[in-house]
Amino acid sequence: MYTVYVLYSRAFDTCYVGYTSDLPSRLLSHNELGTSNWKLIYKEEYSTKRAAMQREKELKSGVGREFIRKNILKDI
Repeated sequence: MYTVYVLYSRAFDTCYVGYTSDLPSRLLSHNELGTSNWKLIYKEEYSTKRAAMQREKELKSGVGREFIRKNILKDI
């Protein structure tokens, strides 16, 4: 199982989009090794790496960023 996720940093007022097969470890990596406190604000699960990579690419596009801004960030 692969997870596509969106993190939000209030300190930098920015989002990060990625995918992983181990979400808890990846979140730990972002927060322990990074310089910001990232909060998980959205996730989707996929059965194949290829599908997860494709969705990550979509969310990083202009249309994807707009989807995040209008549907996810509006509640933060």
